[in-house]
Amino acid sequence: MKIGIIFAMKEELDALKVYLNILNEYTLFDLKFYQAKLNNIECILVESGIGKVNAARTTQILIDNIKVDYIFNIGVAGGVDDEVSICDIVVATNLVQHDFDITAFNHEKGYIPNVGKYIPCDEYLLKLAESVDKDLKFGTIASGDIFCTEIAMGNKINSKFNALCVEMEGASIAQVCYLCHIPFLIIRSISDTLNGNNQIAFDKFLSISSKKVAEIMIKLISRLDIVE
Repeated sequence: MKIGIIFAMKEELDALKVYLNILNEYTLFDLKFYQAKLNNIECILVESGIGKVNAARTTQILIDNIKVDYIFNIGVAGGVDDEVSICDIVVATNLVQHDFDITAFNHEKGYIPNVGKYIPCDEYLLKLAESVDKDLKFGTIASGDIFCTEIAMGNKINSKFNALCVEMEGASIAQVCYLCHIPFLIIRSISDTLNGNNQIAFDKFLSISSKKVAEIMIKLISRLDIVE
């Protein structure tokens, strides 16, 4: 089995690399890929860069050129719901692009033609995640090409989409996987919450949040191996 794991930033990727024995490194379309193996699972790690286009591009490369069976996206996110706190782990039950707007054509905010508004994660992978840690939180993750610092914007995203957290890649990865029929799962650790100045918390907690989500990912891969 071969899985692809996408990270937006180097710090997130490095947090998982410490748990793996990297067997090979190679470059494809100017992206650096790291090949590792955990038990019987071949893991391909790649830093996509920040934002939906970078993430979608990387997802398609993993599907077309590396032929992965599953795709995971792990990293950090900003909490927009009172239910989540810094360092909590959120597993997406579904994803939505909060900045996709064709409401002028009588569609709901976030609705994408031929895709829908919410894109659900793979049920099998969700069940595996549920078995990994009882403290994981499950719910909607919203993605958009903006680092959300405004309290009013965060509250609006939470209210409109019932989102637990917000980031900049997950929903685009979900869209590509959905269209290509590849099972996927998005897992995020909360690095900051809405306070109007949350970029300070983001810098402070990026490392520890990345480590926490990496630990969950290792547990999930091990469980995936047992099931297989």
